[in-house]
Amino acid sequence: MRVWVEENLIPNTLEWETSPSLPDSLYERAAKDGLIMPMASGASIPQEWRGKYPIIGGVSPEEWDGFHDLIIHDEFGRVGGIGIENGLVGGAVLAVPALQKYGSKQIKDTVIPDILSGRFRIALAITEPGAGSDVQGVQTEARVSDDGSHFIVDGEKKWITSGMYSHYFLTLVKETTGDFTLLVIPRTDGLTTKHITLSGSTAAGTAFVDFDSVKVPMDMVVGERGKALKYIMSNFNHERLFIGFQALRCARVCLEDSISHAMNRETFGKKLVDHPVIRFKIANMSRETEALQAWSLIYQLSQLSSEEAVLLLAGTTGQLKAHSGIVLEHVAREAIQIMGGIGLTRGGRGERVERIWRDIKAITVPGGSEEILLDLATRRALNVTAKLQAEAAKAGKNKL
Repeated sequence: MRVWVEENLIPNTLEWETSPSLPDSLYERAAKDGLIMPMASGASIPQEWRGKYPIIGGVSPEEWDGFHDLIIHDEFGRVGGIGIENGLVGGAVLAVPALQKYGSKQIKDTVIPDILSGRFRIALAITEPGAGSDVQGVQTEARVSDDGSHFIVDGEKKWITSGMYSHYFLTLVKETTGDFTLLVIPRTDGLTTKHITLSGSTAAGTAFVDFDSVKVPMDMVVGERGKALKYIMSNFNHERLFIGFQALRCARVCLEDSISHAMNRETFGKKLVDHPVIRFKIANMSRETEALQAWSLIYQLSQLSSEEAVLLLAGTTGQLKAHSGIVLEHVAREAIQIMGGIGLTRGGRGERVERIWRDIKAITVPGGSEEILLDLATRRALNVTAKLQAEAAKAGKNKL
């Protein structure tokens, strides 16, 4: 994976972030070289995908686990920043697991193979101008046609990662009954996208998506109608873990580049690293980054059933995502303090750190803000404690 990143991404990173665009051929290559399917799988390869798609490094489908998943994301981050990874594979990582778990036969026979083979990309379309973290505030409407053959969708989505590149959109809609449903909406008549320029993550292809009387066949419903919020909430854990992976590597890049600069840059007759204040900064940056790396969440997820993981680790995953953003903000700030003007310059030795600095809020805001996730973690911990106490009391009573 490291070789793949160095050959296919690093030489072009600055150009693609400046453009801003990613060539379709890059996604096709990523699929051919075995990145797309395992990244869409996460910690384990579904049985029905095994043997159909390549896996980078020749890892067997049976061997693939959460640590392989961490490695593949971690190496992506060595370009500095998250724009390229989000634009290239963000949709596959965030949307395909829900399609695989809840999708219809039509979706599994057509949409998923299109994505995993590298023919088309997909975007997760949830957020709206008037509904950010409040998913239940979504207003994009889907009404059933008079003949009952399709939905007619009207509304708008905003800040949709990889939306400019995507052929499919996994979209949260509100039916006229007030229930929420998930639809796979192809890029078709009435669906338009417009690029949104953000402070960072330029190559992510972030889009404003408009739906104007878009017709969507009924077999493009994901799961059961009216149960979309349940599906979305269960998908958040995967998204937050993915963002934590990105934050960890970005922190390591900042640490690596600032230490390299400090060992070579001279001020007042000696190397920067010979100044105690610089060593103090490096020590604290390293302390925080190593502590973040040491969280045992991947191992825990591998040892628990999906039901146990949702009960016991949903709050912890939210806490990890929040913590990773806090760590990255501090480490990136200190890296720029050490590197000075070089850390604020696009291109050159400070290129990676400068890009990460612009990308920080693209890491800390999506998937739930720090404040919301820390509150979620506390509420989940209290709920789990109450449930376990109730079960213990019931077991004791039955024993008596």
